[in-house]
Amino acid sequence: MTTQRQAPPGRSGDWLLADVGGTNVRFALARPAAAAPLRLDTLRAYRVADHPSLSAAARTYLHDLAEFAPEPATPPPAHAMLALAGRIEGDTAQLTNHSWLIHAPRLRDDLGLDAVRLVNDFTAVGMSLPLLGAADVEPIGPAVQPLTRAVRSRTFCVLGPGTGLGVSALVVRGDQVVGLQTEGGHTAFAPADEEQIAVLRQLMARFGRVSVERLLCGSGLVNLLQALCAIAGREAVADAPEAITARAGDRSDALCVRAVELFCELLGSVAGDYALTYGAWDGVYLAGGLLGPLAPWIRRGRFRERFEGKGRFAQAMARVPVALITHPQPGLLGAAACAVTESGLPLLREAS
Repeated sequence: MTTQRQAPPGRSGDWLLADVGGTNVRFALARPAAAAPLRLDTLRAYRVADHPSLSAAARTYLHDLAEFAPEPATPPPAHAMLALAGRIEGDTAQLTNHSWLIHAPRLRDDLGLDAVRLVNDFTAVGMSLPLLGAADVEPIGPAVQPLTRAVRSRTFCVLGPGTGLGVSALVVRGDQVVGLQTEGGHTAFAPADEEQIAVLRQLMARFGRVSVERLLCGSGLVNLLQALCAIAGREAVADAPEAITARAGDRSDALCVRAVELFCELLGSVAGDYALTYGAWDGVYLAGGLLGPLAPWIRRGRFRERFEGKGRFAQAMARVPVALITHPQPGLLGAAACAVTESGLPLLREAS
């Protein structure tokens, strides 16, 4: 929802962007009318835990911006597009994995802005798809075709593990581009074999209901290792995702290896489930902070096998493209895309 008031003079056409997760908040500026609207030269990141509120973090950024801005004479932004890792209800959002409560009118007044727009973070990642270039994606199976005006009806799914598990879909109909706000990461986990059933039993004993986010995020990788260790009757050797991926990478611990392998298999299964759910026959995109260290395992492991393993729909799933988003800031890129559409400008480009 947009919270707006009459614009005072002396404001720039830039938008303030934020990609707000449970661990980090990233800020940048966007110029909606530009061919490349996201101004990566204005990017700065801050730890969420170091600031009492989003307003405080944004004030720090705007103060810092005056010091490092590549265009110091540019007036401050008048509008904000904030991508948030949490459910948005009207003008308010509560971060899922942090205590920050964001209220758009209060934030607008705190920062002296003219308008504030809130969007779910993975809805924003979905909106980034039309702005991605060939160098910003890596295919896992058939290649995803670029989004242009040449194809008038397409549906995509976006998901990714970070502090939590984000899920969204992008629907393109003519010139209309709509990102769906979902909480798909909180759907129930459905085990597919005996090992996964045993893992589910371990997690049910701890959490009761087990969502896919309990397995497919940073803490989810830890949960997987702890469950596998409990099944094997031994102590876990690592309690952080970075330590698990490191031990898996150097093959120093067999259960860390299996935890990472199983994580990627489950990610493939869940990605395939969402492709079926949304009818995302045109492609599934993967993003999220864990994908960097996990990318080699996704490429060579059973991700694609599990993605396609959907019984009577296996042949159809084999034709569905999957791509890793390698752009360094898909959340901010998507927030910039939302600023483009909010400004009344076209997001889809002509085919080159």
